[in-house]
Amino acid sequence: MKAVRYHSYGDSNVLVYEDAERPVAGAGQVVVQVAGAAFNPVDAAIRAGFLQQVFPVALPHVPNYDVAGVIAEVGEGVSGWSAGDAVVAFLPMTAPGAAAEYAAAPAEALAAAPRTVELADAAALPSVGLTAWQALFEHAGLRAGQSILVNGAGGAVGGYAVQLAKQAGATVTATASARSTGRIRSYRADQIVDYTATPLLQAVAGQQFDVVLNLVPANPEEIAHLVADDGTFVSTTTPGPEDAGRGVRTVRVFVRSDAAQLAGLVARVDAGDLQIEVAERRPLTDLAAVHDQAAAGRLAGKTVLTP
Repeated sequence: MKAVRYHSYGDSNVLVYEDAERPVAGAGQVVVQVAGAAFNPVDAAIRAGFLQQVFPVALPHVPNYDVAGVIAEVGEGVSGWSAGDAVVAFLPMTAPGAAAEYAAAPAEALAAAPRTVELADAAALPSVGLTAWQALFEHAGLRAGQSILVNGAGGAVGGYAVQLAKQAGATVTATASARSTGRIRSYRADQIVDYTATPLLQAVAGQQFDVVLNLVPANPEEIAHLVADDGTFVSTTTPGPEDAGRGVRTVRVFVRSDAAQLAGLVARVDAGDLQIEVAERRPLTDLAAVHDQAAAGRLAGKTVLTP
C-alpha cells in the first residue's frame, strides 16, 4: 500500500510518500481502508520530535490519528463489526496512523460513521469533537443557563464547542477572526468577538463567565479573571493559574478516545444538530505541504487527506 511516513524526526521534509506494508488485523483490531485522515497540529509537533516524552512513536511512523473509512478485515476476538462497515475512530496517538491506504484500529475505538456526510469528511470529527465534549461536560460540567466564553472558537475544537454548548442551553460568547465569524454565527453563538479588531479583555470588559474554555495560547492570569466566582477555567493549551482564588477551578484538558461519546457525536451529526466543517480535502501526497501551511498559520481550517 501507499503511505506517508517519516523515518526520523525533523521538519516537513522528513515526510515521505512511499510503499509500506499493509497492516494486518491483530487480536481486538480491525483494518480500515482509509477514506479520509484529518490533520491535527499535534501531528506536526510529534513529527518534529517535540513530544517524544509524551507520545513516543516507533520509526518509521505513519502520522494522523483521526480516521474515517470502511472495515476491510476483522481480527480475532472482534464482535459487532464486519467487513464493509463504515467507521470513524480516534486512533492511539503513538500507534501507526491513518496517512495511508489502510490503517489498523482497535475495535474498542470504533464508532459507526455518520450517514449524512461524505465518509472522508467524517475524519474531521473524532479527536476534536471528543476534546470539545470532554472539556465542556466532563471537566467544566456545563449546564443549561450558564454562560461560557469559548476563546478560539474559529478552530475545529472551538466550532464543536460552540455548537455543543448552545445545545446544552448555555449562553455562548465566542472569539474568532473575521474569516470565521460567519460560520460561528451560523452555530448561534450569542456574542462574537473579532479579536483582530478589538482585544478580548476590552470587548468583554465588565463580563464574567461561569466557564471559560481556552483553546489558544493566552495569558492565563488575564483570562482567568474572566471566570465568575466558583466557575471553571478549562484549557487545552496554556495551563490556568494553580490558585486562581474566588473558588475558581482550573483544568488542563488531555483528550482520550471514547467510542461511546464518539457515537453520541455521530448521532448528533446525523440528526442535523452538529455540523462537521471541513475547509478542504486534499490528496495524501500533499501532507508535507499541509504541515508547512500549518506552521505558517495559513491553513484555512480543518484539512482532510484522502489516499
